[in-house]
Amino acid sequence: MIKMTDVQKFFDDFQALKDINLEVPKGQVVVVLGPSGSGKSTLCRTINRLETIEQGTIEIDGVLLPEEGKGLAKIRADVGMVFQSFNLFPHLTIKDNVSLAPIKVRKLKKSEAHDLAMKLLDRVGIANQADKYPAQLSGGQQQRVAIARALAMNPKIMLFDEPTSALDPEMVNEVLDVMSSLAKEGMTMVCVTHEMGFARKAADRVLFMADGAIVEDTEPDSFFTNPQSARAKDFLGKILAH
Repeated sequence: MIKMTDVQKFFDDFQALKDINLEVPKGQVVVVLGPSGSGKSTLCRTINRLETIEQGTIEIDGVLLPEEGKGLAKIRADVGMVFQSFNLFPHLTIKDNVSLAPIKVRKLKKSEAHDLAMKLLDRVGIANQADKYPAQLSGGQQQRVAIARALAMNPKIMLFDEPTSALDPEMVNEVLDVMSSLAKEGMTMVCVTHEMGFARKAADRVLFMADGAIVEDTEPDSFFTNPQSARAKDFLGKILAH
């Protein structure tokens, strides 16, 4: 579903991604872990060209990701993205936030898009909030709206870039529960997260990044019980000690 070959990314003189080679098959849940500044979010953002790359190629479902234009917009429509900040439109109701893209991009009729929005809001457990505005919802509820909005495009892939890091601790689980149910339903997912419990439970595969490179690529059990690199051992030692 996702294929990255020899991807290099620079911010001026700083190399943010080094020799990234990655294949993610359909239906796999990949969790990306690593210390701050290791390139996790940059990796996630290059998959739909929110960040450009200097070298290498990225394919989505067998199609080479173009640099710009209609071809890029078409592929982007197949890749849902959920960010740390919810990025909801404050002047639109929850229902309208979710139905906007299907109307504009997928050309659904307004009534169909609203039906779809209600179905998805029900799926993420907040159909009863449909007529409220984002500011009237908690952070966890807003993030679930953001997930519903991404799902409204019927994406082939979902990318999550630290979706719970801006949330109060008691709201984290309600978002992770939605992500876990998506994983069980067979959605292809790449998740950058600090939530180790989610990584252990929901991931098929863990990528550990350090200094812009993928240092380990393994199953969750073996990563958490037997990390191979000194960087991963150090990272886990710091995190699991708390």
